[in-house]
Amino acid sequence: MIIHNFNSGPSILPGSVLEEAAAAIHSFNKTGLSILEIGHRTSHFIEVMEEARDSVRKLMDLPATHEVLFLHGGATTQFMQVPMNLLNPGDTAAYCVNGIWGSKAAKEASFFGKVLYATNTSDSQHTSIRQPGELPAETAYLHLTSNNTVEGTQWHHFPETKIPLIADMSSDVFSRPMNYAQFDLIYAGAQKNMGAAGVNLIVVNKDLLARKKDSLPAIMDYRQHIAAGSLMNTPPVFAVYVSMLTLRWIIEQGGLYEMELRSKEKSDLLYSTIDKNPLFVTKVEKKDRSRMNAVFFMAKPDLEPAFFELCKKEGMVGVKGYRTVGGIRVSMYNALPLTSIRAFCDLMNYFSEKNG
Repeated sequence: MIIHNFNSGPSILPGSVLEEAAAAIHSFNKTGLSILEIGHRTSHFIEVMEEARDSVRKLMDLPATHEVLFLHGGATTQFMQVPMNLLNPGDTAAYCVNGIWGSKAAKEASFFGKVLYATNTSDSQHTSIRQPGELPAETAYLHLTSNNTVEGTQWHHFPETKIPLIADMSSDVFSRPMNYAQFDLIYAGAQKNMGAAGVNLIVVNKDLLARKKDSLPAIMDYRQHIAAGSLMNTPPVFAVYVSMLTLRWIIEQGGLYEMELRSKEKSDLLYSTIDKNPLFVTKVEKKDRSRMNAVFFMAKPDLEPAFFELCKKEGMVGVKGYRTVGGIRVSMYNALPLTSIRAFCDLMNYFSEKNG
Protein backbone atom coordinates (compact mmCIF):
# COMPACT_ATOMS: atom_id res chain seq x y z
CA MET A 1 0.00 0.00 0.00
CA ILE A 2 1.23 3.49 -0.87
CA ILE A 3 1.52 5.76 2.19
CA HIS A 4 0.54 9.41 1.70
CA ASN A 5 2.26 11.45 4.41
CA PHE A 6 0.24 14.53 5.38
CA ASN A 7 1.83 14.90 8.82
CA SER A 8 2.19 18.48 10.01
CA GLY A 9 5.65 17.91 11.48
CA PRO A 10 7.90 16.08 11.68
CA SER A 11 6.79 15.69 8.12
CA ILE A 12 7.59 14.23 4.73
CA LEU A 13 11.13 14.42 3.35
CA PRO A 14 12.28 13.93 -0.25
CA GLY A 15 13.02 10.29 -1.02
CA SER A 16 16.52 11.08 -2.27
CA VAL A 17 17.30 12.88 1.00
CA LEU A 18 16.18 9.87 3.04
CA GLU A 19 18.31 7.53 0.93
CA GLU A 20 21.45 9.64 1.20
CA ALA A 21 20.96 10.26 4.92
CA ALA A 22 20.43 6.54 5.52
CA ALA A 23 23.62 5.70 3.62
CA ALA A 24 25.58 8.28 5.61
CA ILE A 25 24.57 6.61 8.87
CA HIS A 26 26.72 3.65 7.77
CA SER A 27 29.50 5.56 5.99
CA PHE A 28 29.65 9.30 5.49
CA ASN A 29 31.35 10.38 2.25
CA LYS A 30 33.27 7.06 2.09
CA THR A 31 35.10 7.83 5.32
CA GLY A 32 34.10 4.55 6.97
CA LEU A 33 32.59 6.63 9.77
CA SER A 34 28.91 7.24 10.38
CA ILE A 35 27.57 10.79 10.16
CA LEU A 36 26.57 10.08 13.77
CA GLU A 37 30.22 9.53 14.69
CA ILE A 38 32.19 12.27 12.96
CA GLY A 39 33.66 15.10 15.00
CA HIS A 40 31.81 18.37 14.60
CA ARG A 41 35.06 20.32 14.29
CA THR A 42 36.52 18.09 11.60
CA SER A 43 36.70 19.28 8.02
CA HIS A 44 34.03 16.68 7.13
CA PHE A 45 31.33 18.37 9.20
CA ILE A 46 32.53 21.94 8.74
CA GLU A 47 31.94 21.42 5.00
CA VAL A 48 28.38 20.25 5.79
CA MET A 49 27.69 23.30 7.95
CA GLU A 50 29.11 25.70 5.37
CA GLU A 51 27.11 24.19 2.52
CA ALA A 52 23.94 24.41 4.61
CA ARG A 53 24.57 28.06 5.45
CA ASP A 54 25.60 28.95 1.89
CA SER A 55 22.44 27.26 0.53
CA VAL A 56 20.29 29.42 2.82
CA ARG A 57 22.06 32.55 1.60
CA LYS A 58 21.58 31.50 -2.02
CA LEU A 59 17.90 30.57 -1.70
CA MET A 60 17.03 33.69 0.32
CA ASP A 61 19.37 36.00 -1.66
CA LEU A 62 20.63 37.49 1.60
CA PRO A 63 22.72 40.66 1.84
CA ALA A 64 26.00 40.74 3.78
CA THR A 65 24.20 42.28 6.77
CA HIS A 66 22.38 39.01 7.47
CA GLU A 67 24.01 36.06 9.21
CA VAL A 68 22.87 32.42 9.08
CA LEU A 69 22.94 30.14 12.13
CA PHE A 70 21.95 26.53 12.77
CA LEU A 71 21.22 26.09 16.48
CA HIS A 72 19.79 23.43 18.77
CA GLY A 73 16.11 22.91 19.40
CA GLY A 74 12.80 23.71 17.78
CA ALA A 75 11.11 27.04 17.13
CA THR A 76 9.66 27.08 20.64
CA THR A 77 13.12 27.75 22.05
CA GLN A 78 13.20 30.91 19.94
CA PHE A 79 10.10 32.20 21.70
CA MET A 80 12.46 33.01 24.58
CA GLN A 81 15.77 33.44 22.75
CA VAL A 82 14.48 36.20 20.48
CA PRO A 83 13.38 38.54 23.31
CA MET A 84 16.43 37.61 25.37
CA ASN A 85 18.62 38.93 22.54
CA LEU A 86 16.52 41.88 21.44
CA LEU A 87 14.80 43.38 24.49
CA ASN A 88 16.41 45.64 27.06
CA PRO A 89 14.69 46.36 30.40
CA GLY A 90 11.66 48.57 29.77
CA ASP A 91 11.49 47.80 26.05
CA THR A 92 8.21 46.93 24.33
CA ALA A 93 7.84 44.32 21.61
CA ALA A 94 4.76 44.04 19.36
CA TYR A 95 3.27 40.66 18.48
CA CYS A 96 0.74 39.67 15.83
CA VAL A 97 -1.31 36.93 17.42
CA ASN A 98 -2.97 35.09 14.54
CA GLY A 99 -2.84 31.64 16.08
CA ILE A 100 -1.63 29.45 18.90
CA TRP A 101 2.09 29.80 18.17
CA GLY A 102 1.96 33.59 18.02
CA SER A 103 0.14 33.54 21.34
CA LYS A 104 2.77 31.31 22.91
CA ALA A 105 5.59 33.47 21.53
CA ALA A 106 4.02 36.62 22.99
CA LYS A 107 3.62 34.96 26.38
CA GLU A 108 7.30 34.00 26.49
CA ALA A 109 8.37 37.50 25.47
CA SER A 110 6.47 38.96 28.42
CA PHE A 111 9.10 37.49 30.75
CA PHE A 112 11.74 39.77 29.22
CA GLY A 113 9.89 42.99 28.41
CA LYS A 114 6.53 44.57 27.71
CA VAL A 115 4.32 43.03 25.02
CA LEU A 116 1.93 44.95 22.79
CA TYR A 117 -0.61 42.95 20.79
CA ALA A 118 -0.35 44.50 17.34
CA THR A 119 -3.14 42.18 16.14
CA ASN A 120 -5.17 39.47 17.83
CA THR A 121 -7.65 37.33 15.87
CA SER A 122 -8.75 35.14 18.78
CA ASP A 123 -12.19 36.76 18.62
CA SER A 124 -12.72 35.05 15.24
CA GLN A 125 -11.00 31.78 16.20
CA HIS A 126 -7.95 32.81 14.17
CA THR A 127 -9.66 32.19 10.83
CA SER A 128 -8.06 35.23 9.17
CA ILE A 129 -4.94 37.40 9.09
CA ARG A 130 -5.13 41.01 10.25
CA GLN A 131 -2.58 43.64 9.35
CA PRO A 132 -1.24 45.69 12.28
CA GLY A 133 -1.87 49.39 12.55
CA GLU A 134 0.77 52.04 13.17
CA LEU A 135 3.10 51.16 16.03
CA PRO A 136 5.01 53.47 18.38
CA ALA A 137 8.37 54.37 16.85
CA GLU A 138 10.23 53.11 19.91
CA THR A 139 8.81 49.55 19.56
CA ALA A 140 11.75 47.15 19.72
CA TYR A 141 10.38 44.81 17.04
CA LEU A 142 7.25 43.42 15.41
CA HIS A 143 6.86 39.63 15.53
CA LEU A 144 4.58 37.47 13.38
CA THR A 145 4.10 33.80 12.48
CA SER A 146 4.19 33.61 8.70
CA ASN A 147 2.11 30.43 8.49
CA ASN A 148 -0.27 29.19 11.17
CA THR A 149 0.00 25.40 11.06
CA VAL A 150 -2.83 24.77 13.52
CA GLU A 151 -5.41 27.19 12.15
CA GLY A 152 -4.57 27.00 8.44
CA THR A 153 -3.86 30.69 7.75
CA GLN A 154 -0.85 32.29 6.07
CA TRP A 155 0.55 35.77 5.54
CA HIS A 156 0.51 36.49 1.80
CA HIS A 157 1.31 40.19 2.24
CA PHE A 158 3.68 41.21 5.01
CA PRO A 159 3.43 44.49 6.97
CA GLU A 160 5.34 47.46 5.68
CA THR A 161 6.96 48.93 8.75
CA LYS A 162 10.07 50.77 9.88
CA ILE A 163 10.00 48.67 13.05
CA PRO A 164 12.42 45.68 12.95
CA LEU A 165 10.43 42.74 11.59
CA ILE A 166 10.73 39.25 13.10
CA ALA A 167 9.11 36.12 11.64
CA ASP A 168 8.61 32.57 12.82
CA MET A 169 8.71 30.80 9.43
CA SER A 170 8.82 27.25 10.74
CA SER A 171 6.06 25.89 8.54
CA ASP A 172 6.51 27.74 5.24
CA VAL A 173 10.18 28.65 4.98
CA PHE A 174 11.64 27.87 1.52
CA SER A 175 8.16 27.34 0.04
CA ARG A 176 8.09 30.60 -1.93
CA PRO A 177 10.32 33.42 -3.12
CA MET A 178 10.06 36.71 -1.25
CA ASN A 179 12.20 39.57 -0.06
CA TYR A 180 13.74 37.75 2.89
CA ALA A 181 16.01 40.72 3.56
CA GLN A 182 12.97 42.73 4.72
CA PHE A 183 13.06 40.65 7.90
CA ASP A 184 15.58 41.53 10.58
CA LEU A 185 15.29 38.07 12.11
CA ILE A 186 13.79 34.83 10.79
CA TYR A 187 13.67 31.60 12.74
CA ALA A 188 12.38 28.20 11.72
CA GLY A 189 12.36 24.69 13.12
CA ALA A 190 13.62 22.37 10.39
CA GLN A 191 11.08 19.56 10.61
CA LYS A 192 8.53 20.76 8.07
CA ASN A 193 10.18 22.08 4.91
CA MET A 194 13.85 21.91 5.76
CA GLY A 195 14.84 18.58 7.30
CA ALA A 196 14.71 16.63 10.54
CA ALA A 197 13.64 17.78 13.99
CA GLY A 198 16.25 19.06 16.41
CA VAL A 199 17.75 22.08 14.66
CA ASN A 200 16.73 25.72 14.28
CA LEU A 201 17.54 27.96 11.37
CA ILE A 202 18.22 31.56 12.42
CA VAL A 203 18.71 34.38 9.90
CA VAL A 204 19.52 37.64 11.63
CA ASN A 205 20.52 41.16 10.68
CA LYS A 206 23.70 41.64 12.68
CA ASP A 207 22.99 45.36 13.09
CA LEU A 208 19.92 44.49 15.16
CA LEU A 209 22.01 42.66 17.75
CA ALA A 210 24.02 45.77 18.58
CA ARG A 211 21.01 47.17 20.46
CA LYS A 212 21.24 44.64 23.27
CA LYS A 213 22.92 46.19 26.29
CA ASP A 214 22.79 43.43 28.89
CA SER A 215 25.06 40.41 28.90
CA LEU A 216 23.51 37.03 28.17
CA PRO A 217 24.34 33.42 28.99
CA ALA A 218 26.79 32.45 26.24
CA ILE A 219 24.67 29.64 24.84
CA MET A 220 21.72 32.01 24.35
CA ASP A 221 23.68 34.86 22.75
CA TYR A 222 23.30 35.06 18.94
CA ARG A 223 26.46 37.19 18.75
CA GLN A 224 28.59 34.45 20.24
CA HIS A 225 27.09 31.83 17.94
CA ILE A 226 27.87 34.06 14.96
CA ALA A 227 31.46 34.47 16.10
CA ALA A 228 31.78 30.68 16.41
CA GLY A 229 30.17 29.91 13.05
CA SER A 230 27.34 27.89 14.68
CA LEU A 231 30.00 25.70 16.31
CA MET A 232 30.16 27.23 19.80
CA ASN A 233 29.07 23.88 21.20
CA THR A 234 28.36 20.49 19.64
CA PRO A 235 25.59 21.13 17.09
CA PRO A 236 22.87 18.59 16.19
CA VAL A 237 25.12 17.07 13.55
CA PHE A 238 22.67 14.68 11.90
CA ALA A 239 19.83 17.23 11.81
CA VAL A 240 22.12 19.82 10.20
CA TYR A 241 23.23 17.21 7.65
CA VAL A 242 19.63 16.36 6.72
CA SER A 243 18.88 20.09 6.40
CA MET A 244 21.87 20.48 4.09
CA LEU A 245 20.62 17.62 1.91
CA THR A 246 17.10 19.06 1.84
CA LEU A 247 18.34 22.53 0.87
CA ARG A 248 20.49 20.95 -1.84
CA TRP A 249 17.38 19.13 -3.11
CA ILE A 250 15.38 22.38 -3.25
CA ILE A 251 18.11 24.03 -5.30
CA GLU A 252 18.37 21.04 -7.65
CA GLN A 253 14.60 21.03 -8.15
CA GLY A 254 14.63 24.64 -9.35
CA GLY A 255 14.69 26.69 -6.16
CA LEU A 256 11.92 28.68 -4.49
CA TYR A 257 10.09 29.61 -7.69
CA GLU A 258 9.61 25.93 -8.45
CA MET A 259 8.57 25.20 -4.85
CA GLU A 260 5.94 27.92 -5.10
CA LEU A 261 4.57 26.60 -8.40
CA ARG A 262 4.19 23.14 -6.90
CA SER A 263 2.67 24.57 -3.73
CA LYS A 264 0.06 26.53 -5.68
CA GLU A 265 -0.85 23.50 -7.79
CA LYS A 266 -1.34 21.27 -4.75
CA SER A 267 -3.23 23.77 -2.62
CA ASP A 268 -5.43 24.99 -5.51
CA LEU A 269 -6.50 21.42 -6.22
CA LEU A 270 -7.32 20.67 -2.60
CA TYR A 271 -9.18 23.91 -1.90
CA SER A 272 -11.18 23.67 -5.12
CA THR A 273 -12.23 20.14 -4.10
CA ILE A 274 -13.27 21.38 -0.66
CA ASP A 275 -15.21 24.32 -2.12
CA LYS A 276 -17.09 22.13 -4.61
CA ASN A 277 -17.92 19.47 -2.05
CA PRO A 278 -20.79 20.30 0.34
CA LEU A 279 -19.69 17.61 2.78
CA PHE A 280 -16.47 19.50 3.59
CA VAL A 281 -16.19 23.11 4.77
CA THR A 282 -13.36 25.45 5.75
CA LYS A 283 -13.77 28.41 8.08
CA VAL A 284 -10.60 30.19 6.91
CA GLU A 285 -11.08 33.35 4.85
CA LYS A 286 -10.19 32.60 1.23
CA LYS A 287 -7.59 35.36 0.94
CA ASP A 288 -5.70 34.01 3.96
CA ARG A 289 -5.74 30.28 3.23
CA SER A 290 -2.49 28.50 3.88
CA ARG A 291 -0.76 26.70 1.04
CA MET A 292 1.03 24.57 3.61
CA ASN A 293 -1.77 23.42 5.92
CA ALA A 294 -5.41 23.17 4.86
CA VAL A 295 -7.69 23.03 7.89
CA PHE A 296 -11.32 22.06 7.28
CA PHE A 297 -14.28 20.19 8.76
CA MET A 298 -17.10 17.78 7.96
CA ALA A 299 -20.44 19.48 7.38
CA LYS A 300 -21.87 16.42 9.17
CA PRO A 301 -19.54 15.97 12.15
CA ASP A 302 -20.92 12.52 12.97
CA LEU A 303 -19.32 11.26 9.72
CA GLU A 304 -15.82 12.28 10.82
CA PRO A 305 -14.86 8.92 12.46
CA ALA A 306 -15.86 7.02 9.32
CA PHE A 307 -13.83 9.39 7.15
CA PHE A 308 -10.73 8.99 9.32
CA GLU A 309 -11.15 5.22 9.24
CA LEU A 310 -11.27 5.33 5.44
CA CYS A 311 -8.14 7.51 5.39
CA LYS A 312 -6.33 4.98 7.56
CA LYS A 313 -7.41 2.12 5.30
CA GLU A 314 -6.15 3.97 2.20
CA GLY A 315 -2.79 4.99 3.68
CA MET A 316 -3.62 8.67 4.29
CA VAL A 317 -1.45 9.49 7.31
CA GLY A 318 -1.60 12.55 9.60
CA VAL A 319 -4.94 14.07 8.58
CA LYS A 320 -6.47 14.67 12.01
CA GLY A 321 -6.65 18.31 13.01
CA TYR A 322 -4.70 19.77 15.93
CA ARG A 323 -6.08 18.68 19.30
CA THR A 324 -7.45 22.13 20.24
CA VAL A 325 -9.08 22.72 16.85
CA GLY A 326 -10.24 19.31 15.65
CA GLY A 327 -11.45 18.64 12.15
CA ILE A 328 -9.16 17.68 9.28
CA ARG A 329 -5.72 19.01 8.45
CA VAL A 330 -3.81 18.23 5.27
CA SER A 331 -0.20 19.45 5.26
CA MET A 332 1.32 20.12 1.84
CA TYR A 333 5.01 20.75 2.40
CA ASN A 334 7.61 20.90 -0.37
CA ALA A 335 8.35 17.18 -0.49
CA LEU A 336 4.72 16.11 -0.73
CA PRO A 337 4.01 15.00 -4.32
CA LEU A 338 0.99 16.21 -6.25
CA THR A 339 -0.09 12.58 -6.61
CA SER A 340 -0.81 12.45 -2.86
CA ILE A 341 -3.14 15.44 -3.10
CA ARG A 342 -4.88 13.91 -6.10
CA ALA A 343 -5.35 10.67 -4.18
CA PHE A 344 -6.77 12.53 -1.18
CA CYS A 345 -9.17 14.56 -3.33
CA ASP A 346 -10.36 11.35 -5.01
CA LEU A 347 -10.96 9.90 -1.56
CA MET A 348 -12.97 12.96 -0.51
CA ASN A 349 -15.14 12.70 -3.62
CA TYR A 350 -15.65 8.98 -3.13
CA PHE A 351 -16.67 9.50 0.52
CA SER A 352 -19.11 12.23 -0.49
CA GLU A 353 -20.75 10.04 -3.10
CA LYS A 354 -21.31 7.37 -0.47
CA ASN A 355 -22.40 9.68 2.34
CA GLY A 356 -23.54 12.98 0.81
